[in-house]
Amino acid sequence: MTQRPVLEARNLRLHFGGVAAADDASLSVASGQRVAIIGPNGAGKTTFINICTGYLKPQSGSVLFEGREMTGLAPRRIVRNGIARSFQLPQLFLDITVLENLLVALAAREGIWNSWMPLERHGKRDEMLDLLDVIGLTDAAHRLTRELPEGMRKLVDIAMALALKPRLIFMDEPTSGVSTQEKFTIMDVVIRALEQNATTAVFVEHDMDVVSRYADSVAVWSGGRISLTGTPAEVLADPDVRRNVVGA
Repeated sequence: MTQRPVLEARNLRLHFGGVAAADDASLSVASGQRVAIIGPNGAGKTTFINICTGYLKPQSGSVLFEGREMTGLAPRRIVRNGIARSFQLPQLFLDITVLENLLVALAAREGIWNSWMPLERHGKRDEMLDLLDVIGLTDAAHRLTRELPEGMRKLVDIAMALALKPRLIFMDEPTSGVSTQEKFTIMDVVIRALEQNATTAVFVEHDMDVVSRYADSVAVWSGGRISLTGTPAEVLADPDVRRNVVGA
């Protein structure tokens, strides 16, 4: 029997004036997949993530998660259904510690916020310390987030998304803004965390070395829709992709 996809985006359409941010865009993602979304700037990659995570509402089309309709739901309701995301520019609380950032995410996951109880005394604090260990940030747990370099901030942002215990995570350019030396270290850590938590992942990426190394499927975005899908080897060998995306 064919397994139902974790995510089904069907015929999404969203135009801003004369610009087609999503133009009959469809994508199916199976459980456990790591899908890379690539394409030139302005192709609609981030718009797709924003639609799937509730930050934008399509003019038509639908998003199904595990067979349930997600289209048009608020981001917090989508999170509670099991979808999380990280951002191209990390969305962090800079004046609290790394551990406290994860505890804020935990409070959001549980729908509980007690302004009278210090974050550090949360009953599931140890769970967040375990996650920091998985993500390689144990030594930074009690550092102020503003003190961290960009690569570590990226990991904190992804750790906050994983603290929500999602079954599907969207990551918008997880290696942007980090050095060439850091990118594989960061992705190795992220993939290990995804595997430990059995989390399906869709990520936008411009670095083709990262795509070829960590994705098992690639979707090429062009003009608000997918123009090609396949394995990294198949997609990155395509002449149009090499000319218009890779720049080879």
